[in-house]
Amino acid sequence: MSEPSRKRIEEYALIGDGETAALVHRDGSIEWLCMPRFDSEACFAAILGDAENGCWRMRPVGEVTRSSRRYLDETLILETEFETRDGCIAVIDFMPIRGQAPDIVRIVEGRRGSVEVCSELAARFDYGQLHPLVRTCSEAQVLAIAGPDAIVLDFDEPITFEDRWFTSRFTVNEGDRRGFVMTWFPAHEAVPESVHPEKAFENTRGFWEDWVARCKYDGPYRGEVIRSLVTLKALIHRPTGGIVAAPTSSLPECPGGSRNWDYRFCWLRDSTFLLLSFLQSGMSAEAHAWVGWLRRAVAGEPIDVQPFYTVGGDRRMLEWQAPWLAGFNGATPVRFGNAAADQCQLDIYGEVIDTLHSAVRHGMERTEDSDALVRLLAADLESEWQKPDAGIWESRGEPRHFVYSKVMCWTAFDRAACWFEESDPELCSHYRELAERVKAQVLEHGFDSERNSFVAAYGETALDAATLRIPLVGFLPADDPRVCGTVAAIESALDRDGFVRRYAPDRIEDGVGGGEGAFLAASFWLVDAYVLQNRLEDARRLFERLCATANDVGLLAEEVGEEGLLGNFPQALSHLSLVAAALSLDRAGGPAQERGSS
Repeated sequence: MSEPSRKRIEEYALIGDGETAALVHRDGSIEWLCMPRFDSEACFAAILGDAENGCWRMRPVGEVTRSSRRYLDETLILETEFETRDGCIAVIDFMPIRGQAPDIVRIVEGRRGSVEVCSELAARFDYGQLHPLVRTCSEAQVLAIAGPDAIVLDFDEPITFEDRWFTSRFTVNEGDRRGFVMTWFPAHEAVPESVHPEKAFENTRGFWEDWVARCKYDGPYRGEVIRSLVTLKALIHRPTGGIVAAPTSSLPECPGGSRNWDYRFCWLRDSTFLLLSFLQSGMSAEAHAWVGWLRRAVAGEPIDVQPFYTVGGDRRMLEWQAPWLAGFNGATPVRFGNAAADQCQLDIYGEVIDTLHSAVRHGMERTEDSDALVRLLAADLESEWQKPDAGIWESRGEPRHFVYSKVMCWTAFDRAACWFEESDPELCSHYRELAERVKAQVLEHGFDSERNSFVAAYGETALDAATLRIPLVGFLPADDPRVCGTVAAIESALDRDGFVRRYAPDRIEDGVGGGEGAFLAASFWLVDAYVLQNRLEDARRLFERLCATANDVGLLAEEVGEEGLLGNFPQALSHLSLVAAALSLDRAGGPAQERGSS
């Protein structure tokens, strides 16, 4: 028996309905899907194991001589075309914007000749280990139930159930279109009304076309920016406004390694850039929804801010391992939940206060809740900022005095001073003095004069790509000699084939160990730094190189290495950083320029 072929992250594409998402392999197999929410249990988990952990295949029975795929125009409707010796078909995959229940719709279209097609679906609830009970409703409709979960299959072709697989074999001729719908619903409720595939297709296409029409960006990188914005929109939980870092869990940052984390949660870390990028792109509704989610998630007294939350704002995401899943190309352990939610990460305070400050600057209402939140956050940070923390990279080693964390403490106090400038001058003065105290400490202990660079943590010489953000938050101007030295040092020490690593794992004890790829967001931060230093040719060259790492349908993962894309996919931070860099390249007041001058 031949060895199974190795999977590649770039072989997948995304479909979604704004409440959950699925990954579709280029061979026509849906291999990851959580229902009904991004962080729900998976019913298709083959991407982290094999087909028996749940998937839905749709492809010609005969040998495929050529295949290609694309998104239809500027939508999230995926079209995969298969050619055989007998003809050509297209499989059109999408998730309608949710009505009564979440659906996946697949339409098979005959384009040339006569092609025999096979649909094979294995539903495996509870992350790929639980087989459902099955009830046949009609020749082309079946129910599958397991615990709290149920799905109904409503196909245009007969369905057989054998060896725990749902199978349909049929032939399509040129001009034929066959529809296949899978709908999830709570097992204790009645079966929801089925969607009509063709009507759902038209409605979904119209939704994305109308949404993209709101985009204000029309610069030289429109294709890359629109695809990134569509991807980000797909990762926003429509009911709450929270945006997940990625729709996946445990896709490895190092082939075969143990850096496998669950990213199906909402990080606060880049909320200001998210806000500014959405506002400057014309996506004001999403910006307002994000700020609303942020206010709700961190609210409460006493203040106990954490790095990330669920899309609903829940705080508990217990980390556990799934030993029955073999991992992506054998990368174990496979983890769900994320223990980093309990870490002390001081940079979060700066992000939240800066986001609220930026929102008001852009005309959003300054509410009593926001005022109370800034007051509580700043007061809490005043008693915490001198402590060591886990840092932006969520180190699982000993807490340290990370330079970037302290820079963001400065950001928090600086923006708090701005917030209270008119309403409470005495408090404004207090936080202004505190910001200067933090800055003095960072400049004394966080800058290595021998390396002529800011370092990762006090008393260390190792570098950290997060310090590229120092001019991006306005801590120092981009032309400051210390910033210029830091950029040069990172170019020299953390560059990998033209891309930037977060840090050198052999120089920093992060409590995890093992290698990883170059970090795409950090590489885009270098683009921003170049822009602020007026190195526009360097910025454009690097930006275009980074864009070229996207897969054939324009999606980016968290990292890139010799093996291709690495980490959870698609990665919101990578796409957000692309949009922010494109806006900053294209105008004098992009996100990097605006935030850097705050």
